[in-house]
Amino acid sequence: MKFEIMRDRLLDGLNDVTKAISSKTTIPILTGIKIDVRNNGILLTGSDADITIQTFIPAEEKGDQIINIVETGSIVLQARMFNEIVRKLPTNDVEIEVVNDFQTHIRSGKTEFHLIGLDASEYPLLPEISNDNKFEIPADLLKAIIRETVFAVATSESRPVLTGVNWMIENDELICVATDSHRLARRKVKLENLPGDIESIVIPGKSLNELNKILDETSNPVEITMSNQQILFKTDHVLFFSRLLEGNYPDTSRLIPTEFKTNITLDGKTLLQAIDRASLVAREDRNNVVRFETLEDEGVKISSNSPEIGKVEEQIPVHSIEGEELVISFSAKYMMEALKAIDGQGQEVIIQFTGAMRPFILRSVNDDAILQLILPVRTY
Repeated sequence: MKFEIMRDRLLDGLNDVTKAISSKTTIPILTGIKIDVRNNGILLTGSDADITIQTFIPAEEKGDQIINIVETGSIVLQARMFNEIVRKLPTNDVEIEVVNDFQTHIRSGKTEFHLIGLDASEYPLLPEISNDNKFEIPADLLKAIIRETVFAVATSESRPVLTGVNWMIENDELICVATDSHRLARRKVKLENLPGDIESIVIPGKSLNELNKILDETSNPVEITMSNQQILFKTDHVLFFSRLLEGNYPDTSRLIPTEFKTNITLDGKTLLQAIDRASLVAREDRNNVVRFETLEDEGVKISSNSPEIGKVEEQIPVHSIEGEELVISFSAKYMMEALKAIDGQGQEVIIQFTGAMRPFILRSVNDDAILQLILPVRTY
């Protein structure tokens, strides 16, 4: 195996596939990157058995030669070391050659590294997914869906299924839900050609966070193929496979209240900034709790109190208050993340309460596609 390649293009490919590689894997060969040199270009593959990322670097692009392929072949090279070497090579011209017993020579300028590779035939095969359940979604919409839901997944492994985002297909709508049992984030989106055979899957939050980094580099539609065990996201020259989480995701629809005792409409940015200030005191306390109460003169008071630090109070105006007076406490962190998810930076949000110790919901006044639910905190 022998080829010459531009260092910056090789690095771009390595940056994608190394996102899937974990030093904690129990399969030694998965600490490596698989390099497949073909006549039309190079395939790079990285995997931790849960996530597999494959990227293709074409030999030619728009008439420019990116790779000069002298001899095809395959090798697995230790990922961290190979990445560091390529990053620090002195010129943009790189030659890689594999000779007897997987001895790999990496040359650039007057620098030459000799690495011991591994047999590529030992590397696990890519997951097989049927093309039956396939649909497309714009990259920026997929990024928005991830941003608006994935922060609410559970971080504790005590209920593994809650560490993922539940994607449900109902009629022509994709419904994405994440909950850690203290809060819930839901995003609905209407899409064409959604698969009819699969109604519900759970995608690990970790996978979606890594996918999001790759989506930064594309504006083209993402092709999504689903099965009962795997999901594949295909964009530009990158394939991103993720294992799905097993188990039944809880029915969260019954958690969302439909009748409310207090409705408050206000500016999302003003509320976010007030809670951010209150959290300066709140976060010194173990629970990071902020108190929220309605005032008679059509405003609300945000306050926080820490025995060791002191307290803060702030009144903010609202556009409207309907219903009963209310005093409620909640996590400042959860509230700020919810406001950022509904992009409450420059628009009106409505908060709907069913009582001081019942879950409440936030959404944009103009759009109910994004819904956030938070459980209050008992402070007595």
